[in-house]
Amino acid sequence: MPRLRRPRALRRGATVGIAAPGGVVDPERLEAGEALLRDAGFHTVRRDDLLARRAYLAGDDGRRAAEFMGLVADPRVDGIVCARGGYGCDRILPRLDPEAVRAAAKPLVGYSDVTALLLWQRRRAGLMGLHGPMLDRGADVDPAAFAALVAQLTGEAEIPVVLRGAGRGGGSARGRLVGGSLTLVTASLGTAWEIETKGAILLLEDRGELPYRVDRMLQQLRGAGKLERAAGVGLGDFSTCVDDRFPEASAESVIAEVLRPFGIPLVTGLPFGHRRENFPWPVGARATIDGDRGEVRILESGVVSAP
Repeated sequence: MPRLRRPRALRRGATVGIAAPGGVVDPERLEAGEALLRDAGFHTVRRDDLLARRAYLAGDDGRRAAEFMGLVADPRVDGIVCARGGYGCDRILPRLDPEAVRAAAKPLVGYSDVTALLLWQRRRAGLMGLHGPMLDRGADVDPAAFAALVAQLTGEAEIPVVLRGAGRGGGSARGRLVGGSLTLVTASLGTAWEIETKGAILLLEDRGELPYRVDRMLQQLRGAGKLERAAGVGLGDFSTCVDDRFPEASAESVIAEVLRPFGIPLVTGLPFGHRRENFPWPVGARATIDGDRGEVRILESGVVSAP
């Protein structure tokens, strides 16, 4: 795995490229999201075919891969924000050039299916990225979360950044942040971008997965040795991961039961994931987790400012 590098911070007036590496994009939400970026002081650019459709994908694999690498290579583009997740990022990863991505050192923002792209970038290019809000919520994005994203992108965030949730015990630990969508984290096993959890703080969230499916994915991660190696686990939004037939089994309770034998810190209810309050966090940043106080403290910026 290449030595970890931070992308370059954006300045006000920088140009943000919009990418659609996964699912089909809603034009109205896209326009509203772009307007938020412009109101924050950024210029935006996107390809004319970003709204392409191929069934559930934003165009074919070649289009989506060329779009992403085009934004990486374009000297006018300073950073990349994904329009939405959906599905499809893992299909284009073999077509991407990790050396070019590392050399460009542009901040990349996304979550959900973009977890695959963030994991690939961390493992293959050795470049940190930002797990955070995309443009799919349009004007409905939480103002505080969007302001936090802008602060992270520009390097203006006050360090440490503290994410607060509910403490579930296990003491405290230190490590680098990894994770994202539980589904995509699990799907990375056995690939060239497989998640590395040794000594790391594993942050997870997901949407619409029944608790037994969450359990199944946790068992797969446990079987692959990913849970016993983690320094701690923090959970974002799992509020839609419910089954009316078994209301006593929440996703959080299932995860807590699986993690209990490892005795590591666990925090639930952190403000990120498929919810309006989707606060950003840098993939690969040093952090601490306190399972008693119920917080994750991010100890370094996810970008590096120009001298």
